[in-house]
Amino acid sequence: MAAADDLGQVWQDVLGTQPRLSDSALLACAAVALVAVWVRRVWRVTRQVVTIVHEGGHALVALLAGRTLAGIRLHSDTSGVTVSRGRPTGPGMVATAAAGYLAPSVLGLAYAAMLAGGRITALLWLSVALLAAMLVAIRNAYGVVAVLVTGLGLFVVSWYAPARPQALVAGAFTWFLLLAAFRPLAELQRKRATGRARDSDVDQLARLTRVPAVVWVAMFALVAAGALALAATWLLPLASVRNFATGG
Repeated sequence: MAAADDLGQVWQDVLGTQPRLSDSALLACAAVALVAVWVRRVWRVTRQVVTIVHEGGHALVALLAGRTLAGIRLHSDTSGVTVSRGRPTGPGMVATAAAGYLAPSVLGLAYAAMLAGGRITALLWLSVALLAAMLVAIRNAYGVVAVLVTGLGLFVVSWYAPARPQALVAGAFTWFLLLAAFRPLAELQRKRATGRARDSDVDQLARLTRVPAVVWVAMFALVAAGALALAATWLLPLASVRNFATGG
């Protein structure tokens, strides 16, 4: 009976809402996320999370487009590859190739909507569920470890942590996804400038659509900027941003 009651309480928490973070706490979460993206030593670790989301985006859209998912590999240098089978051209292939760099912004925006609505536990459990689903498609040992560690960390927070630490983790994770969408694009463009990324997603898209790769990079950056701006309007009233910036 106690186990059933505990399970019912967990389900109620997942479906219910939790108190929103204050504006100052949300800004603090944004600052932590910025450090995780901006500081090079930290980024070497946190970038793997972006790779997981990137490859997960490829995989999900490939399945939605009717392609057969062959597997996902994640590497210790934070690169990754998702292999799917199907038509080598056409809208489905274009959507699959485009999904990777869009995934952090799209997921971050979805999480911002959940965070604004107080769906904090649901956000964490959705993350764990997505990682569990992705784990089935991982085809190398390092990838399995990377996904398991990330998923286990989020599960421990969602299961054991009190409400406020859960909200702080959810807030930092949301901001991280929104901010981290930009840096891989900058890194990609630097590699392309030296001819080291000829088989990148944007170069594949250029061959598929005849739209120059640099235009795809610019479009992805615009989407990332739009998602960040929209999420900020949901999470941070303008007055609070001004007070924080002026120290008021």
